[in-house]
Amino acid sequence: MITITDLEKSHGARTLFRDVSLQLVAEGKYGVVGANGSGKSSLLRIIAGEEEASNGSVTIPRKARVGVLGQDHFRYETTPILDVVMMGDREMWAVMQERERLLENAAESFDADRYGELEDYIQQNDGYAYEARCGEILEGLQIRTELHREPLSVLSGGFKLRVLLGQTLAAKPDVLLLDEPTNHLDILSIRWLEKFLDDFKGCAMVVSHDHRFLNNVCTHILDVDYELVTSYKGNYRDFERAKKDDRDRKEKEIDKREKEIADHKRFVERFKAKPTKARQAKSKVKQIERIVIERLPQSSRRYPKFKFKACRPSGKTVVELDGIHKSFDDNEVLHDVSLRIQRGDRLAVIGPNGIGKSTLLKVLMRELEADSGTVEWGYETHPGYFSQDHGELSGRGRQTVQSWLWDHCPGELIGFVRGNLAQVLFQKDEVDKKIANLSGGEKARLIFAKLAVTYPNVLVLDEPTNHLDLEGIEALAEGLENYDGSVIFVSHDRWFVSRLATRILELRTDGIEDFVGTYEEYLAACGDDHLDVDAAILKARRKE
Repeated sequence: MITITDLEKSHGARTLFRDVSLQLVAEGKYGVVGANGSGKSSLLRIIAGEEEASNGSVTIPRKARVGVLGQDHFRYETTPILDVVMMGDREMWAVMQERERLLENAAESFDADRYGELEDYIQQNDGYAYEARCGEILEGLQIRTELHREPLSVLSGGFKLRVLLGQTLAAKPDVLLLDEPTNHLDILSIRWLEKFLDDFKGCAMVVSHDHRFLNNVCTHILDVDYELVTSYKGNYRDFERAKKDDRDRKEKEIDKREKEIADHKRFVERFKAKPTKARQAKSKVKQIERIVIERLPQSSRRYPKFKFKACRPSGKTVVELDGIHKSFDDNEVLHDVSLRIQRGDRLAVIGPNGIGKSTLLKVLMRELEADSGTVEWGYETHPGYFSQDHGELSGRGRQTVQSWLWDHCPGELIGFVRGNLAQVLFQKDEVDKKIANLSGGEKARLIFAKLAVTYPNVLVLDEPTNHLDLEGIEALAEGLENYDGSVIFVSHDRWFVSRLATRILELRTDGIEDFVGTYEEYLAACGDDHLDVDAAILKARRKE
């Protein structure tokens, strides 16, 4: 399906990848993984024809349709949502638009022959079902039917990107190129996308930092590391095992070779001056010269260390909410929420987008005032907050990374500050970076460094994995597992929720479901229909 030959991409003196030759098969689902900045998105853009390679070529069959997830929703702000999705099949959309113009002008002049050609095309390509299929895609992405004729501008940024995802899927592509498609999807929509990709008959390439998504979808993993792109068969779990085994094998081979050289050198040193052994010693020298050890390249992957420690234990009751109501205009997002969180809970707040998860955390942290109800923090509670929009960094653009963190621990020495920054991967000159120039991932790591030096005994985290790569997510999960305080967090990352949560709070349109137990136990307790995407969507429709 896709042939990649001797592909190379460099930025100035820096090589992202080189000598990449791969054959990607039809119906293969390829997860593209690697550290932030390693070249994953560049690889997709080169295949899509949106970026030039430094060397090499990509060959895709001429008749193959390539679908690429776009990011520029601003061009469609005034376009009806359903129309944006239908534009995904450019030929079908053009034919349908031309047919509409012919009908509009029929009273003045009507080209019956052209109309017949357009009708034949629509019938032969299942065009009369196209609008309904696009509507089903939107519903699968949790965009309600009553919004389909509204302009795109009525949706939030995350939902606008869902519409662009729907546009990509509607085109019936033979090749799908998706860069972080789950970033703005809730759990139900991610499950729907997984099912879509499982049924998809073409070749798909997906850049993602979602462990479970990669495990559920992928038949192959393309690992962008060591300035190479290496293909592994299987899902992400299989890839992790295979890559570790491959590295271990190579390291053992190097150890074996180094031991062999050391043994030869000891023999030479011991017997080089002994006449009866001189010939053997010379032979050993030649053997040493023939042994070539290829040093393993340095991985581009970097693992931060997130170390959180509570200043002191809190009281048994961490926080209690009673009768919380919150509305925005006529839209009530929180209705009579009452909840008591206990010391040691790791509470995951889940639910569809727009249901009020972030609002609940903001009310909890008194970032927003509830319309009614009370929030009472318990004895000796010291909460630390990670906001989804990194709001505490706004207005700090001219400040450096180092000075900002030092402001939060002014009694400490510079070595302490730099040591904590190094743990979250701010090395050497990076500590002098201006906050305005930080990426989303760098901002997230900086805020986690602040939480490490301020010692809260309750962590309140709103989508903490959003801007982290796979290594960062794994490191954060480990850091939170070792944390001795309480955690309240919102996340759509099912792997992260499964790894951490000891209690699940699901926000629903008809109330809340508070469950003590792991995420897997919660799904099992909810029954099979909660696990099945189609059943869950149908259930939601029946409620509407």
